[in-house]
Formats: sequence, C-alpha cells, structure tokens
Amino acid sequence: MSALMPAAFIGHGSPMNAIESNRFTAAWRSFGKTVPRPRAILVVSAHWYINATAVTAMPHPRTIHDFYGFPRELFEVQYPAPGLPSLADEVADAVSPTWVGADLDSWGIDHGTWSVLVHAFPDASIPVVQLAINANEPAEYHLQLGAKLAPLRERGVLVVGSGNIVHNLAGMDIRQTERGYDWAQRFDEAARAQLMDSPADILTLDAHPDYQRAVPTPDHFIPLLYFAGLASATTGSTGSIDTLVTGYSYGSLSMTSYLFR
Repeated sequence: MSALMPAAFIGHGSPMNAIESNRFTAAWRSFGKTVPRPRAILVVSAHWYINATAVTAMPHPRTIHDFYGFPRELFEVQYPAPGLPSLADEVADAVSPTWVGADLDSWGIDHGTWSVLVHAFPDASIPVVQLAINANEPAEYHLQLGAKLAPLRERGVLVVGSGNIVHNLAGMDIRQTERGYDWAQRFDEAARAQLMDSPADILTLDAHPDYQRAVPTPDHFIPLLYFAGLASATTGSTGSIDTLVTGYSYGSLSMTSYLFR
C-alpha cells in the first residue's frame, strides 16, 4: 500500500492573507512544497455552512468572492483549479450510510479555500472539491464524518479543514495585528494540548471556560473537528500531528495550523 496522504487544518484568518506575504502565508507555501503532490484536494471550509451535507461536483468550480469591504485587488483573485466530479462519489461511498448531495452548480471554491491554496498550490492544477458543513447536525456528527474520510488518504486525496480555532469577529482589534487576547491564547493552547493528547476527545473543549468567547459561532471551529476525527481514525503510532504555524490576528483570531501524517 502506498504512503498515506497527509491531512491539514489551516487557520485562514482574513481574506487579505490571499494577497499578503507574512509568516502565516510562508507556512502555507512550505506546506504545499513539502507534502506529496495529491491526486485531489478535499476542503472543509468554514464558509460553506449550509443546511445539508454536500460536495461540489462540477468540472470547473468558480472562484467565489464571499466577502465585502475589501480592496479591489482581492476581488480580482482567481483560483481556476479544476473540479473532480468523481470524487463526490468517493466521498459518498466513504461516509455511507450518511447521505451526501452532489452540488453541480451552486457553489465553487470560496475564500476559506482559495486564500490558502493560492499560496500552497499556486499553479491551481490540482483538482479541488469542497465538502459543505451541515449546520443542522451536532458536533459529534462532524467529528465522526471526519473519521470516515480517512480512507481517502490512501487514494491520494489531501483533506484540508479551513477555519479558525478562535474566531470572534466582534472582539477584533485591528491595532493588535499579531497579538491574541489572554482568553484567545488560553483556548488555543488548550486546543493544541487536546489535539496532541487525544484528538478523539476534541469535543471536551466545549467545557473550557473560554469556549463561548473563542467559539461564539460554530462555523469556523467545525473544520477542526473533521481534522481531529480523521486523525483519531488512525490508531497506534502510525500517525502524528505537527504544528505548522502558531499565532494570532487582531486579538481574537487564532491562526494556528496543523499537519497530520
């Protein structure tokens, strides 16, 4: 059997990272250069948060600019990666009997995905498929679904969760460009300890005293559950979680990213 493809969780932060050069984007570039070239990339992005479980299944997904109030340069970014409709069937088989819909035309590649991939895989030649976050399902559902995706790693699929462990937009302070509030640091460090010790128990973080401030809405946190579920599906000493980069933006966003291999 060939070597397993790694999996990753990326703290993507502001869309501006797509057109900036900083230590976070440098880590994403290094990540893209050091992992084996995947057959396809499956991304669970915080920005496709809908009332269903679905995967994109179009041959040519559009670049979605799902934000407002940013410079024109950002709206001009395109990430013309091909899709891979057959991967929708592979995902459906992997997570069966969970139903997964095939999205033929409503979504594409959102900024939670392309803001990272423009740095990690700038030639946009690797097929990209997104898996929607089903907002109707509890946290346990997402953790278990992540574990079911593990066999895709044997087939050359790089699974990426894109969100932020700490994501509190109401608490942002633009003056603190690379600093995190005390509560943000406490929660981010607790998440790191839990991932390294027992990713299968990641849901215990909801008892942390800073959870409500760190995770006021679940959308950006849930991609971490897919990563943790996938990591927990590999037992024994055959896999390890490494930290790609740590840090904060605007006080209340964690940029911490992880790699599992």
